Amino acid sequence: MNSFLSNKWLKVPVFLLCALPALALVWGISHNGYIQSIDRGPSALVELGADPVAYITHSTGDWTIRFLIITLAITPFRKLLSLPALIRYRRMFGLFAFFYVCIHFMTYIWLYQSFDFHAIWADVAKRKFITVGFIGFVLMIPLAITSTKGWIRRLGGKNWTWLHRLIYFSAIAGVIHYAWLVKSDETKPLEYAAMVGILLLYRIVVWIIGIRKPPAVRAARPASVTSESA
Repeated sequence: MNSFLSNKWLKVPVFLLCALPALALVWGISHNGYIQSIDRGPSALVELGADPVAYITHSTGDWTIRFLIITLAITPFRKLLSLPALIRYRRMFGLFAFFYVCIHFMTYIWLYQSFDFHAIWADVAKRKFITVGFIGFVLMIPLAITSTKGWIRRLGGKNWTWLHRLIYFSAIAGVIHYAWLVKSDETKPLEYAAMVGILLLYRIVVWIIGIRKPPAVRAARPASVTSESA
């Protein structure tokens, strides 16, 4: 499996799969208001409805949280399943999370607020679900900017690792944003909260086990930015 995941050409279909939700939205907007539903299967068509802007906003918000969860899942999966090659895809998943949150945010400031930044700031200050969502978005900006190997060298491995732990807070903010947004069915935000909670609990358990090891054992562990961050 590691040799399969290490294939340099595998990134191409993975990239296309990650882009599929955005491509489905574009297709739907340009084809009579229907989109391919990724959630309901490849042949399912869903009408954008009377408020297509709301559909686009909610869809991109969903995919932002999903890609944050996938990014957070890479480290435990590669360790528990002995698949170190999974690390090759974490940057792509993280950048797709940022890509979808940018569409989500742009939909709000363009189609909802028409770039009225006074109204936007008033909304951020007044409505708590927008406040926490905005915080989550801002926290993702430095993660996207510093996602390259060049930035790892500039910041140093340890500083880069600490910076990229902001993804934990972005994921938590995303879940809270969603939970405060919905007014009736809270199934999805609760599912996302459970997944984020499990992934963060895993890290807490690993950290506790690590600090309980003798100092000599901890010192002998090889430092690795790509394996220990996020």
